Amino acid sequence: MHDHDRGLQFDLKTLRSRRSVLALFGGAGLAVLAGCDSGSPATPEPTATTSGPASSGTSAGTSAAGAVAEIPEETAGPFPGDGSNGPNVLTESGIVRADIRASFGSAGGTADGVPLRIELTVVEASSGEPMTGAAVYLWHCDRDGNYSLYSQAAADENYLRGVQAADDTGKVSFTSIFPAAYSGRWPHAHFEVYPALADATSAGTKLVTSQLALPQDVCEKVYATGGYGASVQNLARTSLPRDMVFGDGWSSQLADVSGDVGAGFVATLKVAV
Repeated sequence: MHDHDRGLQFDLKTLRSRRSVLALFGGAGLAVLAGCDSGSPATPEPTATTSGPASSGTSAGTSAAGAVAEIPEETAGPFPGDGSNGPNVLTESGIVRADIRASFGSAGGTADGVPLRIELTVVEASSGEPMTGAAVYLWHCDRDGNYSLYSQAAADENYLRGVQAADDTGKVSFTSIFPAAYSGRWPHAHFEVYPALADATSAGTKLVTSQLALPQDVCEKVYATGGYGASVQNLARTSLPRDMVFGDGWSSQLADVSGDVGAGFVATLKVAV
């Protein structure tokens, strides 16, 4: 069994109060736990594409002028690398970087895959104003579904992890590769938002921990290329409505993605905290 396969069980134990245990184990949720497709979900399944976020409608805006729906709090999963579950990469020299494809320090590996730039814009939920100087720690698996620092095949690496401080527009940008679809999870990236760079690099108090979802049509294009063979089957076995994290709504977590396989893709998401 691969290291990442235990992520489902671990995540179930660490899901925030936003998740209902009953919802997870009811109907289609049981199919995710079993790691297989038990049939069509009880409700029609929207298709996530680059044309705009599909949603079950759980993220509603507030009545204040300029307000933006808050990004949901989610589990950091079993491989955060922030000191809460084993390794702490945040306090290491070199973690503040825009290009996260290669490992840093004494590690020397580089993650291969279809290029992906992830751009997050951090704003105040109450006003929609950019949070200049806020810091984001972002991490995700490689194209084989391995997480650096944890998975056996990447335990000596720290690639696909990095921290950036938001500019005057609230934006942070990471140069990365498209992550795999591994067993039981929809393709995603994890991130934590901190008040400032100093808080992030000392593994201090977080403002929010959440996840970004990638659109189905883009995933299918990427996984048709070399190196992503296992992702084709894994993607077919799950869906956004059946995913343990995004299943109760993903309108504020589904990234807009542009680009192509040859030149690479750009995923953008507004993160309101």
